[in-house]
Amino acid sequence: MELREYQKDALSKMHNGCILCGGVGSGKSLTALAYAKLHGYLDVYIITTARKRDTNEWESDIQKHGGLEEYTFKVDSWNNIKKYVDVKDAFFIFDEQRVIGHGEWVKCFLQITKKNKWILLSATPGDSWEDYIPVFIANGFYKNRTEFLHQHAVFSKFSKYPKIEKYIDEGLLIFYKDKILVPMNFNRKTTQHHINVFCDYDVTKYRYVMRNRWDIFNNKPIEQISSLCYTLRRIVNDNDNKSREVEKIQKLHNRLIIFYNFDYELERLKKIPYLKNTVIAEWNGHKHDSIPTSKRWVYLVQYTAGAEGWNCTDTDTIVFFSPNYSYKVMVQSAGRIDRLNTSFVDLYFYHIKTKSIIDIAINSALSKKKNFNEKSLIKRRKI
Repeated sequence: MELREYQKDALSKMHNGCILCGGVGSGKSLTALAYAKLHGYLDVYIITTARKRDTNEWESDIQKHGGLEEYTFKVDSWNNIKKYVDVKDAFFIFDEQRVIGHGEWVKCFLQITKKNKWILLSATPGDSWEDYIPVFIANGFYKNRTEFLHQHAVFSKFSKYPKIEKYIDEGLLIFYKDKILVPMNFNRKTTQHHINVFCDYDVTKYRYVMRNRWDIFNNKPIEQISSLCYTLRRIVNDNDNKSREVEKIQKLHNRLIIFYNFDYELERLKKIPYLKNTVIAEWNGHKHDSIPTSKRWVYLVQYTAGAEGWNCTDTDTIVFFSPNYSYKVMVQSAGRIDRLNTSFVDLYFYHIKTKSIIDIAINSALSKKKNFNEKSLIKRRKI
């Protein structure tokens, strides 16, 4: 399979320990396979998401690539990374950025990278310097996490727990990041149309919860900030008006992917009176349905379970029934249909929202490419 020019350019810059950084749907997997072939790495281990493993997405890319018959491929999920810590002298492709923090996956990643060649693929490699620590260690820039923090982290004197207040000597960190990041710059043929759909919500219930700090769904006092935000979001999301907006959108588009956060949203979405002969399928922690193949369908996807690791080129429309707190998750979710091989030019993303302060605050953070933080909002203003 012939690579595109921007993929060839990235391939020429790749090296052991690099992060191939391309937008969602840019063809990172095909470029990674070309790198393995270029360097003659016959034993290839691919650590990816459980969904990509189960849907054989990598196997499909291997077949598309061609000329890899003599190579041995082992595809498995991050959940099973511990099984491969004793592998030596092989080539590892780590698909999607999962080496953040200092948990079991990071420990296994560092053991594997000591004894093998490797690259990492990611559309969103890191939101802070702390996210890069494991990759910096694997590249030999630092001996361990402690050394990195000692050189670069300034901790808050007033926090009850270790909290990084700022980083120092960032020029060196930028140098290291530029050394390992290999960007894939390409011009998409698609145009994303993001459409805000505003609807009403029960203002009386919302104000009652705010004034009394009372959980109207479980009939008990609200003691935690997270519980308050959850209750306010349920008032906003578990909403007949939102359901009616989905009905309107389905009359415009035969095939919809609908992203949601909570189980109560799923139950509401399943009860919507969709058009006749509409097939309903789900992907979440409970059900793993395949994408329907009928003329008219609705695919209900929970963010945590399905924001990454799959794609669909049979539709041009995604509905965000509610926003996720994570900017990265929102980008990954939108990328499910914005693929190189899609036949669509115009892609439509409907954001169903209200003018409640909680919704405004979440969407304001996302518009600034930041994650929404409940605690910072409470400190700054009443919600």
